Amino acid sequence: MEKYNITSEVAVYQDDELSAEDRELVELAKKATQQSYSPYSHFQVGAALRLEDGTIVTGSNQENASYPLALCAERTALFHAQHEHPDKNVVALAIAAYANGHFYPEPISPCGACRQVMLEVEDRYKRPMRVLLYGTSGTHVISTVRDLLPFQFISESLKK
Repeated sequence: MEKYNITSEVAVYQDDELSAEDRELVELAKKATQQSYSPYSHFQVGAALRLEDGTIVTGSNQENASYPLALCAERTALFHAQHEHPDKNVVALAIAAYANGHFYPEPISPCGACRQVMLEVEDRYKRPMRVLLYGTSGTHVISTVRDLLPFQFISESLKK
């Protein structure tokens, strides 16, 4: 038997430590939570992404009484960005969650489906996508989606 460790690097920033671009993206993700349609969970998630040319696209979670038909904020923003700007790489994606009248102290993490979509976008453009997970206690910054999903199933996996 062989064992090995998998490590991921996460940097935690306070608001005043973020770059102006990252702070803007986090603020837009927070604002996007207010566009959430979440009458069932009351869990409002917002996402904001920046494309390589500086264009910003936002999204929020959209629920449905039939829960599997709901769509997360991350995928809403990513799919819209790929539809409107298919030739532009996503360089950063910020995510924020709001419920019960406040933003969460600890950052929320993307679900498995969103991680897979984020990984596919990263793989499509062959460039890392920075991920900013906002919480009032600090913003966790991950330099590549691969750190969120260390075992990847990507287009190359289908060729092996």
